[in-house]
Amino acid sequence: MNDFMKFIQKLIDEFTGKPSNKNTNTETSHQDIGPKEPKAPSQLPNLLPLILVIVLVGLFVKNNLYVVEVDEFVIVRQFGEIVKVEDLPGLRFKVPFVQTITKLPNKILIYDVPPAEINTLDKKRMMVDYYSLWRVTDPKQMIESLRTLSAAESRLGDIVYSSIRTELGKMNYGDIINDKKDSRGGLDEVVNKQVNETLDRNLSGIVLVDIKMKRADLPASNEESVYQRMISERESTAQEYLSQGDAEALKIVAETDRKVAEMLSKAEADAMVIESEGEKEAARIYNASYSKDAEFFNMYRSLESYKTTINGETVMILPLESPYLKYLVGR
Repeated sequence: MNDFMKFIQKLIDEFTGKPSNKNTNTETSHQDIGPKEPKAPSQLPNLLPLILVIVLVGLFVKNNLYVVEVDEFVIVRQFGEIVKVEDLPGLRFKVPFVQTITKLPNKILIYDVPPAEINTLDKKRMMVDYYSLWRVTDPKQMIESLRTLSAAESRLGDIVYSSIRTELGKMNYGDIINDKKDSRGGLDEVVNKQVNETLDRNLSGIVLVDIKMKRADLPASNEESVYQRMISERESTAQEYLSQGDAEALKIVAETDRKVAEMLSKAEADAMVIESEGEKEAARIYNASYSKDAEFFNMYRSLESYKTTINGETVMILPLESPYLKYLVGR
């Protein structure tokens, strides 16, 4: 850097006629001895033409050299006509005042459009939101037919929307919103093929790389009514299930009551049979006991009767000669 500054200083000294530092020191020593002489007038104005030339050369170079980047095309025009397309990266030169350049991206571009409304095969309105991936394949064709990138995007958007509207118009709403790709029959591939065929016929110089659906749903104006209808349908279904459950519960209760009644009736019948057999057996035992010892049988019956009648609360007034008191008084 110091050498460069010395070189610049030397050039300035040569143009201005200023002596070097060594000579200046010598002259200064002589001037100290002899009388001082008047200084020569400054020659700085002589630099103005050089500075002007340097500035003009810089502007000339800046305005007529251009760089082709890796991810761009450069279209060179001469008097408005396209003469060449540069796609290799590097530094290039254009003829001043004759040639102009236009740069286009040489990469995949994203075109995102606002959601659009369509009608399905089953006459339902829905909103579709999608974006397109596209790129310039022939810059010359693209400039000649579409002029600008914004015009190319607008044309691409019209063709894509027309194709999507046509294809979705052949499908039912339920098939469109289904997440499975098979249910839409490869919609993206069909639209991609149709759009590229149209672009090729129009010599647009661009190609659709891919199209992606972001959302396919009902319009906002219809969502609330659809949600309310869904809620009503679910409530109706729930009420139907509740009614079926109540009917089934009543049926189960009735069947249970019937079985309980049958079981109680059978149990009562069995109890009556058992009781009858018991009474019959008791009568047989009583008869057998009476036939063996009538006096003991009578005493036993009387004692059993005392347990019931004489319990501490009953007051009985009987004559002493009553047979009932025979065993109680020990006669």
